[in-house]
Amino acid sequence: MADGYLTTHVLDTAKGCPAAGLRIDLYRINGETRSHLATMVTNDDGRTDAPILPKEDFAVGVYELVFAAGDYLDASGTPPEAPRFLDVVPIRFGISDPAAHYHVPLLVSPFGYSTYRGS
Repeated sequence: MADGYLTTHVLDTAKGCPAAGLRIDLYRINGETRSHLATMVTNDDGRTDAPILPKEDFAVGVYELVFAAGDYLDASGTPPEAPRFLDVVPIRFGISDPAAHYHVPLLVSPFGYSTYRGS
């Protein structure tokens, strides 16, 4: 069994606060196959209440976090656009160390986002 795990954190950089209530889906990518592993919603701190990929499910491979940014922006009162500039934000990344903690945060605003491997 691996000792690693995956977490995420979403910050609304336009408002300067955590992005609470944002839905996140996690997929494992194997060639052309995309398998859904989890759906979580961020808490008041912009984090999920538990690792989005816990130790018992953690494995080396390619994954994709899909952030429902448009739904969050709509719910948070950001003026609507049709269509929204940013709606669904997918981040595909690799896990190569089965013993490591991978943290993939998202910094989001209505017109841009960034990510990095955090700690």
